[in-house]
Amino acid sequence: MPPAVELTSPRSPRILAARRLTRRTARTRERRFLAEGPQAVREAATARLTGTDGPVLLDLLATPEAAERHADLLDLARAGGARVAVADPGLVEGLSQTVTPQGLVGVCSFVDRPLKAILADRPRLVAVLARVRDPGNAGTVLRCADAAGADAVILTDASVDPYNPKAVRASAGSLFHVPLVVGVPVAEAVGALAASGVRCLAADGAGDRDLDAELDAGAMTGPTAWIFGNEAWGLPDGTRALADDVVRVPIHGRAESLNLATAAAVCLYASARAQRAPGGCRADGGDRGLPSTAG
Repeated sequence: MPPAVELTSPRSPRILAARRLTRRTARTRERRFLAEGPQAVREAATARLTGTDGPVLLDLLATPEAAERHADLLDLARAGGARVAVADPGLVEGLSQTVTPQGLVGVCSFVDRPLKAILADRPRLVAVLARVRDPGNAGTVLRCADAAGADAVILTDASVDPYNPKAVRASAGSLFHVPLVVGVPVAEAVGALAASGVRCLAADGAGDRDLDAELDAGAMTGPTAWIFGNEAWGLPDGTRALADDVVRVPIHGRAESLNLATAAAVCLYASARAQRAPGGCRADGGDRGLPSTAG
């Protein structure tokens, strides 16, 4: 039998607090956001804030049906320090941004870290998103970076809010795995990476260097940051000029180009393979256990 409903009023302080987070201004002010669905909630429940070891998942609201179906997840959330409540289905679904709500919505702490904290961990593979505006693309690149073993993702200023509900969903939980930097000017980010010994490559279809040629020449074995530009107009000349080199993904067929997320996956995996090859900076197989999140 489904558990009894604890929250029934739309004026409940917990419901009102969660509803505020559907707006970016409130998210930014409170440094909290919503994570929806069992996958995101599970990853949030097991993540901890770097430096304090406090919980990322602060509050979990579940419909009676979801609470019964995902009883183990509710137990995991409680064990991690989150408050858990069963709420009227209409209240939980009112917080959802999806067509088919899954009955679980978590209130989470922001997980981004300062740039200097990322650099202190000596990153070897970084994705830099410069003026990327589409939340689905940003979330998907986060997921690709996580899968490729990247040490950080940097969203420069004028980029989309990574805590946008669509970006959170598109990351499929990777938002809670990959160290994240938000709001740094692109020149500052690239300059700091370069000063830390990281080669910065701009990904651009008109690049004068070819990704396959770079791999064949053994030029991608060291610490690398990939700079990816806006979906519609790519990287401006000023941003391209910041990079050590501008690299294109070769098109062997008749396609005009690759979309942002696909190009990012190709570039990040190329670096991941080169870095793990003999002579690469990860050739010993010793991927550092970096913190999953930070406050």
